[in-house]
Amino acid sequence: MPSNRFAMATSSFFFPLLLLLLTFSDLFVQTRSLNFGINYGQIADNLPSHSRVAALIKSLNVTKIKLYDSDPNVLSAFSNSDVEFIIGVRNEDLPSLKDPSNAQSWIQQHVQPYISQTKITCIVVGNEVFDYNLSQLTVNLLPAMQSMYNALVNLGLAQQVTITSAHSYKILASSFPPSSGVFRQDLIQYIQPILSFHSQIKSPFLINAYPFFAYKDNPNQISLNYVLFQPNSGSTDPITNLHYDNMLFAQIDAVYAAIKKLGHTDIVVKISETGWPSKGDPDEVGASPQNAETYNSNLLRRIAQKQGTPANPSVPIDIFVFALFNENLKPGPVSERNYGLYYPDGNPVYNIGLQGYLPGMTFDSKSNVLSFNFVVYIFTFLLFTWALSRQ
Repeated sequence: MPSNRFAMATSSFFFPLLLLLLTFSDLFVQTRSLNFGINYGQIADNLPSHSRVAALIKSLNVTKIKLYDSDPNVLSAFSNSDVEFIIGVRNEDLPSLKDPSNAQSWIQQHVQPYISQTKITCIVVGNEVFDYNLSQLTVNLLPAMQSMYNALVNLGLAQQVTITSAHSYKILASSFPPSSGVFRQDLIQYIQPILSFHSQIKSPFLINAYPFFAYKDNPNQISLNYVLFQPNSGSTDPITNLHYDNMLFAQIDAVYAAIKKLGHTDIVVKISETGWPSKGDPDEVGASPQNAETYNSNLLRRIAQKQGTPANPSVPIDIFVFALFNENLKPGPVSERNYGLYYPDGNPVYNIGLQGYLPGMTFDSKSNVLSFNFVVYIFTFLLFTWALSRQ
């Protein structure tokens, strides 16, 4: 009998402890994960399979993914998930998609087969089209957007999927102070009708905004703390008297100001890309793992707090971080291949506190959250086994 009483006492002690440890582990994961969007680029030859990426995204608690195409393998891998997808139309397809029949065929091929099981919510028609200064792209952007939207209407999908395009920050002629934000004069003839289209169908205006570029080009005049969301004196807009403690929020409000100057106050601005490289060429000042970690961790904290910008405090920022993985085949400077939160093997490039697990990954010391949870589960399993053996 004494041994039975000891076993019962042991069980009564260790089972609550086991539950407590498991609960603590789950809470740890939940508090370290955030709901945010992320860009899933695939310009690389060493990325994990789409099914493994789907498992990683689930473990990260990411609720939105933006693609630069409409890869059927990705869309199929995420079937029956809660992840919302923004898919993309390639720039070179714009001239053909202004034709209504081609636009409808595109929707029938790239959206209809998947939308019943994968949450496709938006199509980005072209990416940074105006940067290329190619007339065949510039003049066909809006017609392609319109044809794609009309195809959605004809196919009964316009309530589920919206149409937009993503623009680089170079479309602004002025952005500081934020209230002086204005689009380039040579682009207004194209942007004005695009804004009217957004207003008509109630779709967002997407902008790719990188404070890194501004700092890299002028590190002696721009405060690093200001661009990294670190404590700083900030700046005050002399026209609105609004105070800004970081550059990204100032950039967003500059876009709002530019849109307002063209007569619209009913269009929401969303950030389709922002990020910070962990490595760069010698002349890419500020590209480092430390700065990338600081920028993205502080950005995710602002997202978690559902902060709005000074000019739009009641509208929480809606942001897609660039990018999920380092992409080793991207052209351009070294930084272009080093924006990823993760290496292709699933290990984090730096620690921003996200719990993420890529099936089949090799653990390293950077995976602090994973290591913590692994230890907790092993410990509780051993406790559970030991308690049972004593009965």
